[in-house]
Amino acid sequence: MSEDRPGARPVPIPSGRMTRALRLGGMAAGIAGNMAMGALGQAGRGSRPEMRGLLLTPTNLTRVANELARMRGSAMKLGQLISMDSGEVLPPELAEILARLRDQADFMPPKQLRDVLDAAWGPGWRRAFRAFDVRPVAAASIGQVHRAELADGREVAIKVQYPGVARSIDSDVTNVGALLKLSGLLPKGFELAPYLDEARRQLHEETDYVLEGRQLRRFSELLAGDPRFVLPEWHEDWSTPRVLTMSWCPGHPIESLVGAPQEERNRVAQALIALSLREIFGFGLTQSDPNFANFRYQPETGKIVLLDFGAARGLDPGVIRDGRALLRAGLDDDPGALLRALEALRIAAPGDGFGPRLAELTRMLFAALRAPGGYDFANPSLRERLRAEGLKLAEAGYLPPDPPMDVLYLQRKLGGISLLATRLGAVLPLEAELRAHLG
Repeated sequence: MSEDRPGARPVPIPSGRMTRALRLGGMAAGIAGNMAMGALGQAGRGSRPEMRGLLLTPTNLTRVANELARMRGSAMKLGQLISMDSGEVLPPELAEILARLRDQADFMPPKQLRDVLDAAWGPGWRRAFRAFDVRPVAAASIGQVHRAELADGREVAIKVQYPGVARSIDSDVTNVGALLKLSGLLPKGFELAPYLDEARRQLHEETDYVLEGRQLRRFSELLAGDPRFVLPEWHEDWSTPRVLTMSWCPGHPIESLVGAPQEERNRVAQALIALSLREIFGFGLTQSDPNFANFRYQPETGKIVLLDFGAARGLDPGVIRDGRALLRAGLDDDPGALLRALEALRIAAPGDGFGPRLAELTRMLFAALRAPGGYDFANPSLRERLRAEGLKLAEAGYLPPDPPMDVLYLQRKLGGISLLATRLGAVLPLEAELRAHLG
């Protein structure tokens, strides 16, 4: 969930299924019109129109990004799911649209907000509050968060779901999927159907705020007594399937640690990496969205605030088992076992020629993680080498052979935590931490 930005503005969220479908149709028609005008212009200059170039103009990219951001819900979630796949497989134009979606910060106008809360709590709910800030402190793909104080003195954070998101999931996903297929932005051979199915499934779960409240409570129980973390308390009495009320947990953006002493940056990064591994190999349950805004830092206590459990998901025991085998093979530098683990996770397909190259890339990664002096997340050399090799694989036609969705969720989780450690400039010895989860 991204924090509210200075340029944010109130923009009504389309709530009706017909309205949302018409907006997507209007966007497609507008893009087609832009392409037609561009083709006429090129033909008039004696050039043969090139369809991909006509589609990927700044005007069209802006139109797609802005409209999908305004749609929120399924549109943004589908973009997030597609971006979980290897970033090197996706074209830079699609990456640009996804980046614009992440930066989008519009929110519901006060009247629309009031209508949503009236429907959830009934008219007159305002009398139960001493204070309620109608400008959100954060906004995301499914809902926005408001700070308030109840009449009984509880200071709370209230996540309010955008109207229409839940009942429009199936039609939204179908319409956005059709638009993406027509766009030409997806690589040849990219199978979109599993992502559409997963987007529907995950959105139906994430729009159930009672389920999210239970996940929050579950993680609070699992982490009870761990002095490194603090989680909000779920206030079930003021929560509904479309409104989630929690205790207010103060904290600074996790990125504010960038200027902290190296020791403190290392401590926080180590705690988050340890938590990620514990979630996977200990709990079998992970908060799969490592958005920076889902972590806050309390400088007065040194604790890390954990937020937003809508994307929490249980993991397939088979994926955990195969992931542990991959971890063991990498730490022991066993190329044959690495290849078998990659094939078991369906990252590599037996006999397709890409498996040995993927195993070598994985060996390269584990060699850095085993470094006795610790892995320097701020050093870009390994990332640049892996990126270059990834581009070579993509150019050679590599696409993952339909890996389990849990593998992609773990890729997003671990990749996001690694990106955060990079932002903090952490230098960490990791081998012992990794070996602790071999079982």
